Amino acid sequence: METIRNIYKIGNGPSSSHTMGPKKAAMQFAERNKGNDVARFEVTLYGALAATGEGHLTDKAILDVLSPLAPTGIVWRPEVVLPFHTNGMVFRAYYAAGGEIDAWTVYSIGGGDILEEGQPRQKETSIYSMNKIKDILAWCVETGHSYWEYVEMTEGAEIWDYLAEVWQVMKEAVERGIEAEGVLPGGLGVRRKAVSYYVHAAGYNSSLKSRGLVYAYALAVSEENAAGGRIVTAPTCGSCGIVPAVLYHLHTSKGFSEKRILRALATAGLFGNVVKCNASVSGAEVGCQGEVGVACAMAAAAASQLFGGTPAQIEYSAEMGLEHHLGLTCDPVCGLVQIPCIERNAYAAARALDANLYAAFSDGQHSVDFDRIVEVMKQTGHDIPSLYKETAKGGLAVIK
Repeated sequence: METIRNIYKIGNGPSSSHTMGPKKAAMQFAERNKGNDVARFEVTLYGALAATGEGHLTDKAILDVLSPLAPTGIVWRPEVVLPFHTNGMVFRAYYAAGGEIDAWTVYSIGGGDILEEGQPRQKETSIYSMNKIKDILAWCVETGHSYWEYVEMTEGAEIWDYLAEVWQVMKEAVERGIEAEGVLPGGLGVRRKAVSYYVHAAGYNSSLKSRGLVYAYALAVSEENAAGGRIVTAPTCGSCGIVPAVLYHLHTSKGFSEKRILRALATAGLFGNVVKCNASVSGAEVGCQGEVGVACAMAAAAASQLFGGTPAQIEYSAEMGLEHHLGLTCDPVCGLVQIPCIERNAYAAARALDANLYAAFSDGQHSVDFDRIVEVMKQTGHDIPSLYKETAKGGLAVIK
């Protein structure tokens, strides 16, 4: 299992798999052709990447990197799905006379990660000795340590500097989004709602105010993402509003310290990492359950830790966060990370707090553990027809 830095990637939206991944691939292709006499580039996008890439600014992400080096053409092939993954890309470089210099097939597999054809998913060095929550939970019970301590022991003390940067970017995204107004780009005419929810929340008391603020913070980050703003994948761009909303709300309303917030981020990252290792966080591969569902689980685990949950209660919180999103389809209208994505972030943030509360009333014992839910989520994702996995051809996506 890789570093949790790969769960928390800092970059620009609106999509980790459709924007961050292709940009990363373009940068690598440019680097491998450095010094070659390249006259032009051509990039062919396949499957889900082509079907919704325009709305996700995939072409812009690639062109921003390659066009300054040589004229670049984008070819869209949504009807062709390459066998390794639905988000396929083929990069080609040509001489002026037309001969091919280089060709590279690569896939954007979610969370901003890319893989070459045939490469194993664990591309980077595995640094964690355990990749199942049941094993980590047993270790916590046996040693008395916490999930975040397992992260620190594995990643080293330097992980806190990185998580501090992650937290800063998350906070800035919330605060920018709360102040921003107007219509989101893309042509759907979706107006930003975060400021309205924030203002309305102030008019309520107690629990209603709390819930309204959580909605507002999640909307704020998700709207920043939709506008191409700077955010943190948690675990993806499409689900980037959930963890920040929960942590920002608890930090500002309950006074939890920065140090405790960073520990909660470490715990959340560990749970997200387990899913990424054993299943997927790619909406194109397993549907929105792998994005919003996993983010909800991460936020629920973080909240449970902040409120003093036992390792078993934290695991239970995360399990509920994912379980109750099983089967969630990825069907963005017009391929934009706006409808229903933004509202889903707000609802899932509230669900994460509910999962924490439900687990807090229990002793942490329950019938189906987190690892089993991850297995079911993976199988469910494979069983969902491709029509409902980021193709913009099924579900809500056909409403235009």
